[in-house]
Amino acid sequence: MKAIQLELFGIDHLKLVDIPTPHIGENEVLVKTSAVSLQYLDLIMVEGNVIPDLKFPHIPVSEGMGVVEQVGKNVTRWKKGDRVLIPFIPKWESGEITTYNNQNRTGMQLSGTLAEFSVQPENTLVLAPKNLTDEESASLSVAGLTAWANLVSQANIKAGQTILVQGSGGVSLFALKIAKIFGLKIIATTGSKEKEAKLKALGADEVINYNEIKEWSNEVKRMNGGIGVDITLDVAGSKTIEQSILSCKENAFIGLVGFMSGSEITIDVFPLIMNYIRLQGYSVGNAQELTELVNAIEKNNLKPVVDSVFTVEKTKDAFLKLKSGKAFGKIIIKF
Repeated sequence: MKAIQLELFGIDHLKLVDIPTPHIGENEVLVKTSAVSLQYLDLIMVEGNVIPDLKFPHIPVSEGMGVVEQVGKNVTRWKKGDRVLIPFIPKWESGEITTYNNQNRTGMQLSGTLAEFSVQPENTLVLAPKNLTDEESASLSVAGLTAWANLVSQANIKAGQTILVQGSGGVSLFALKIAKIFGLKIIATTGSKEKEAKLKALGADEVINYNEIKEWSNEVKRMNGGIGVDITLDVAGSKTIEQSILSCKENAFIGLVGFMSGSEITIDVFPLIMNYIRLQGYSVGNAQELTELVNAIEKNNLKPVVDSVFTVEKTKDAFLKLKSGKAFGKIIIKF
C-alpha cells in the first residue's frame, strides 16, 4: 500500500513509500483511506516538538476518513463499503477520558492516517455524514469533534448566549458553525482583512482584527453591550489566554484547545476567581459525541470549511500551506 512516512523530523523528510498492507484481527476493521485532514498538531509532530523520541519511520496525521475494505470474523457493526470516520483516540467509546483510553492516539503513539489502509477497532468507528463529501468528512474526528465536545458537552451552550471565536482554523470555524445552528451571537477575531469578510459571510455577527486592536477584550465587551461573552475557545495559548479571560463574563466557559503561540501560560487568577470563570483543558471527544456531531451535521446540513485539497503526492506542499498560516479552513490530502 501507499503511505507517507516520516523518516526524520522535518517536512522535507516526509516520503511517499510502498509498505505491506496491515492485517486485521477478529474484532478489527481494515479501512481504505479516502481523505485526511491536517491539524497544527500534525505539523509540530512532524517538526519534532511533541514526541522528541518518536520512533522512525512513522506514519503521521491524526484525522481522516475512509471506506471499510474488510472486517474481522467477529465484527457485526460494519460491512465492506461503509464510509467511516477514523478515531483519534481509538479506545474512547463514551464517558470521561481515562488513563486506559488516553494512552494511544492516532498519528502520535499510533500510526497515523496518511496511509492507504489502516486497522481500526470496530467499536469507535463512526459512520460519515451522508450529506458530506469525503474531503469534508475528513475533518470531523478531531477539529469538528473538539469544537462539538467543548461547546455542547462541556459548556452546554444555549440559544441567546454569546461566543467568542478566535481565528479561522478548523476548530474555530467548526465552533462558529455549531454556535450558529444553536442560536448564539458570534463575535470572531482574525488578523486578516480578507478573512474578516469571510467570517462575516459564514455567520459571524461581529469581527475584530487583533492586529489593529491589541487589547481586543475591550472591543469584545463593547460589541456585546458592555459585558463579556459566555464562551470562548482559546486556540493559541500563551499569547491569547489573558485576553480570553478578560473577554469573559461571570460563570463563563473557556476551553483550552490549542497552543499555536506557545503552550506555557502565565495568568492573573484574580479575574478567574472573582468572575467564577471555568478554565477547561480539553482535547477532542469520544465516539458517542462524534455520532452526535454527525447527526447534527445531517439534520442541519452543516458544511465544514475546506481551504484546499492536495493529492498524497503533494503532501509536503500541504504541510507547507498549513505552516504558512494563510489557510482559511481545513487543508485536506486525498488518496
